Amino acid sequence: MIFGPTPLDEARGAILAHTIRLPGRVLKKGTVLDQAAVAALQQGGHGSVITARLEPGDVPEDEAADRIADALVGPLLARSRASTGRVNLLAETSGLLVIDAQLVNRLNALDESLTLATLASHQPVAAKEMLATIKVIPFAVPGPVLQVAETMIRQGPPPLALHPFRPLKVGLVLSELPGVKESVMEGAVEATRDRVEALCGSLMPPERCRHETTPIADALNRLRRHGAQLLLVAGASAVVDRRDVGPAAIVRAGGAIDHFGMPVDPGNLICLGHIDDIPALVLPGCAKSPKLNGIDWVLQRLFAGLAVTPRDVMGMGVGGLLKEIEARPLPRAEAARAAAPTRPPRRPRQVAALVLAAGRSRRMAPLNKLLVADDKGVPMVARVVDNVLASRARPVVVVTGYERARVEEALAGRPVRFAHAEDYAEGLSASLRAGLAALPEDVEGVVICLGDMPLVGAAMIDRLAAAFDPEEGRAIVMPTFRGKQGNPMLWAREFLPEMMTISGDVGARHLAGKHADRVAEVEMADDAVLRDFDTTEALRQAPGFAGLR
Repeated sequence: MIFGPTPLDEARGAILAHTIRLPGRVLKKGTVLDQAAVAALQQGGHGSVITARLEPGDVPEDEAADRIADALVGPLLARSRASTGRVNLLAETSGLLVIDAQLVNRLNALDESLTLATLASHQPVAAKEMLATIKVIPFAVPGPVLQVAETMIRQGPPPLALHPFRPLKVGLVLSELPGVKESVMEGAVEATRDRVEALCGSLMPPERCRHETTPIADALNRLRRHGAQLLLVAGASAVVDRRDVGPAAIVRAGGAIDHFGMPVDPGNLICLGHIDDIPALVLPGCAKSPKLNGIDWVLQRLFAGLAVTPRDVMGMGVGGLLKEIEARPLPRAEAARAAAPTRPPRRPRQVAALVLAAGRSRRMAPLNKLLVADDKGVPMVARVVDNVLASRARPVVVVTGYERARVEEALAGRPVRFAHAEDYAEGLSASLRAGLAALPEDVEGVVICLGDMPLVGAAMIDRLAAAFDPEEGRAIVMPTFRGKQGNPMLWAREFLPEMMTISGDVGARHLAGKHADRVAEVEMADDAVLRDFDTTEALRQAPGFAGLR
């Protein structure tokens, strides 16, 4: 590439290096000068301009950025369009980002014309979050340099990989000793549940037992029999050796200990093991606190489907000092106050839930599908509402219409609000309007749940809420399974006035197409978000409804 002053009679086809303001026209940096632009410069009194002129083999900046982005994009990664030599890479779902730091460094060392900046490796990310940015520094990249970069990216493991969080069922054993306060036990459960649900998992009812090897081992085996995919032991007394009570219980239950301790503080006294193919961990005492500690780093990898080996743990020391130390000249809290203000941690968005239960169930007549009981005698609408109540969405508003009294009776005793759609016969939009009108003014978003989708669990709803952030463009959150769009959908308050104008037997999904730039898709681990049950035959195929006749 040739860079420097260029006489205007040689400037046609060259790239303008700096913005030039002319009477009635602005020629921006990066403009490829055509005859009209050259004439405007001449009329403006310019005899020459600073330009970049491509030589044979040079690749223009946007084309070069495009090619690098195409090489980097893999499963669950999206990209922006190229502009001014830049392309951003984005997450399509929440998960754990893994970076091949050596390869990224090799790419950045290849030539000063190409740069790749990424987030830190093994960092949890949300859907639509920016993961990396490619920037071409000059106006063009030498062709041979670009070819080497593309080959480096494609010949081995990807430099960036996003591992989605899996909805694991987690079993927790709480061991007890005389004198341990009940509030401490409750705090351990709450902190563990928050960690698990933040990673799209669900916590099974905890097992409580004496702080002895055999009772803990028995509790671990009970949790395994009930389907636990990850086992945690929160001991009444901190583990101090790989042969201590908690680790010994894992061995007694048929497992083995893989590693004890980690170079992360807080979190040093963690013990990693397994029983068959199920990870089994003895938690450090600091896991009873919601503050970041070593267990978070381990859980993030396990939920992302990554193995956590002794070598992995021993490699966590750099950056592993997480705790405050009073001997520091300026503790972090004071340093933060003394420094320039930074953005405060984002508080959880207040998300309400609507359960639409007003329809006439024409396809299952004479039965009302919402009142058909499962194999345990629980009506379908009650299963749906219980799932929603198990999520963090509050308040929960149930919209009634057809057979109002029977639906309300089926939900008796549950902490929900009812909104009746008098004009429910008009179709889905009537239910939607009635429910939206009943929402409190302070909610920031609402997840709209269908009364005939009993397989959508609380973890799925919470996963949608975790991705919801109108300020970052995720104002409509839509679940998907293998690329197919499903329900429920979460909507920011800004869309409520437009939703209130919908009429007929339709919902609000068409608005997502109208506001596509505000939509975030969240991939789910199973097809529950695609499965509604409108007919008796379909309902027989639903888990828990096999006894339907």
